[in-house]
Amino acid sequence: MSRLIATRRLVSKIFIPRLATRAFCTDAPEKLNDVPSGSHFNKEPEGDEHFMNDVPQHDIAIVGGGMVGMALACSLASMPLTKHLSIAIIDSNPALSNGPVIKKDDPPDPRVSTVTPSTISLFKDIGAWEHVEQHRHAYFDKMQVWDYTGFGYTKYNARDADKDVLGCVVENKVLHKSLLSCLQNKDFNSTIYPTRLSSLSLPTRSVSSAGASVSSTSSKNLANLAKLDLSDGTNLYAKLVVGADGSKSRVRELAGIKTTGWNYSQSAVICTVEHPTENFCAWQRFLPAGPIALLPIGDNFSNIVWTMSPKDASNHKIMNEVDFVKAVNHALDSGYGPRPESRVFGGDVLSSFFRPDVTSSVHERFEPPPKVVRLVSDRMAFPLSLMHANQYASKRVVLIGDAAHTVHPLAGQGVNMGYGDVSSLSNVIADGVAVGSDIGEVTLLKKYEAERKTANIAMMAVLDGFQKAYSVDFGPINILRAAAFNGANVFAPLKRNIISYASGERRLPFLS
Repeated sequence: MSRLIATRRLVSKIFIPRLATRAFCTDAPEKLNDVPSGSHFNKEPEGDEHFMNDVPQHDIAIVGGGMVGMALACSLASMPLTKHLSIAIIDSNPALSNGPVIKKDDPPDPRVSTVTPSTISLFKDIGAWEHVEQHRHAYFDKMQVWDYTGFGYTKYNARDADKDVLGCVVENKVLHKSLLSCLQNKDFNSTIYPTRLSSLSLPTRSVSSAGASVSSTSSKNLANLAKLDLSDGTNLYAKLVVGADGSKSRVRELAGIKTTGWNYSQSAVICTVEHPTENFCAWQRFLPAGPIALLPIGDNFSNIVWTMSPKDASNHKIMNEVDFVKAVNHALDSGYGPRPESRVFGGDVLSSFFRPDVTSSVHERFEPPPKVVRLVSDRMAFPLSLMHANQYASKRVVLIGDAAHTVHPLAGQGVNMGYGDVSSLSNVIADGVAVGSDIGEVTLLKKYEAERKTANIAMMAVLDGFQKAYSVDFGPINILRAAAFNGANVFAPLKRNIISYASGERRLPFLS
C-alpha cells in the first residue's frame, strides 16, 4: 500500500511548539449549579499580565481528530480566508502523531466508508484525494438492491444520472492517513494535543473581539473565550470549540446540548471477505432481520455490513469461518426467498406506462452477487441507533459529524453527512472572517445549524423510514415494497433524483 508518514516530519510540520503560542492564564473558573460535570463558566480574569504564562490561545479548538475533525482542519487550511487561523486539534489517538499503519500486502480493514461524489469533491478541493488514490480504494458505478421475497429489485447505474461513479469504498484508516498527509503538506498554524478534554468553561457575557487574532486578545477579553482543561493538565483558550468527538461527544455533554433518538434493537456485523473475481458493484439485499451489503474494496475483496439482532450478531461473530461464509452466501443469494428474476411488477409492464422516461438500465436483468469464498479479517459488531442533537450550535461551541447525528448504516450515509457538515461550517467560518465577525458568536454559527439541520433531518427521515419499512414481513407491505423497487427501476426521473440525492445533492428525490 503506501508509505507511512515519517513521525519526525509530522511533528515538525504539524505540532507547533507550545512556547511559540501566546500564553495567558486566569483564576480558576467558577462552577455553577445545573451545569454538566466538568462544565464551567469563565469569570473575569484577575491579576497582572505577568501571571499569564503557558496558556495557549487558538482561534479554533477541534475536539476529535478523526476523519471528520481532520477534514475540517484541512478544509480551513485550504481556504484563503481561514488558512491564517490558529487551530488546536485535541485527540489522544496515537495515529495523529505516528500516522495509521497501512501495509500494502495486508487485506483490507473491515472498517470502511462509502464516500459519495460530493465527498470526493470535498477531498479533491482540500487536496486530500490525491493521497487516497495512493492507497487501495474501489470506485463503483453500479448498485443492485433487492428484497428477499423475490418480488422486486432496482439496479442503479451511474450513467442513469450522467455520472461517472456512484461512489468509492475506502478504508477508514486510508481516509484518516490521507487527511493527515494533506494537513502535513500545508503551511498552517495547527497544534495537536495528544490528550483528552476534561472540562470546558464557557463565557457568561460578550466582549467584542471581532476581527482580532488570538495573539492580540487582551487578558480582559479572556472571559469571552472558551477555556478547555485537558486531561494532561494543559489549559488553552479558543474562540470556537468544535465537537467532532463522535456519538458520545464530551463537548456536547459539557455544553449541555440534549439529544433525541432511539435504539434500533439491531447490530451490524462487519468484516472483509474474498471472492473469485474482482467486484465493481455495490450489492444490498433486504432480509427479515435487516439488510446485508457487499461493497467492493479493491482486488478480489469486498466488505460485508450485515444488520441483524444483537443475539444473532454475537453468534455470527464467534461462528467458525466455514459456517460464517456459508451464512453470508445464504443471506446474499440462496436463502430466505427466490431471486427476483420473474417480477410481479415486471419492468416491461411498468416501463410501458413511462416511456420514453425509462432508464437505460431497466432492461438489465437481475444479477446474483459474487460468491464469497473466504473470510479475511476479524469480525466486528456494534449496536445501531439514531441520534440527533437538538441544537448544533451555541456560544463558542458547534457540533459536527457523529457528535451531532448518527444514523442507520443501510445507505452508508453517516460519514458523508459529517463531511457535509465540514463543508458548510468551513464556509460559514470563512464568511465570518470576511466581514470581521467573531467566529464563535452564536448568530454566525446558527447559519451553519440552519443549513445542516435541514439536510441532515431529511436524510435521517429517509433512512429511518427505510429501516422501518423493511422491518415488517407482511404480505401487502411486501407487495408495496416490490412496487416501489420496480417503479424506481424503470421511472427515469425518479431514479435520477434518487441517485443525485444519495450522491450528496441537497434536493429530495420526490421534490424535484
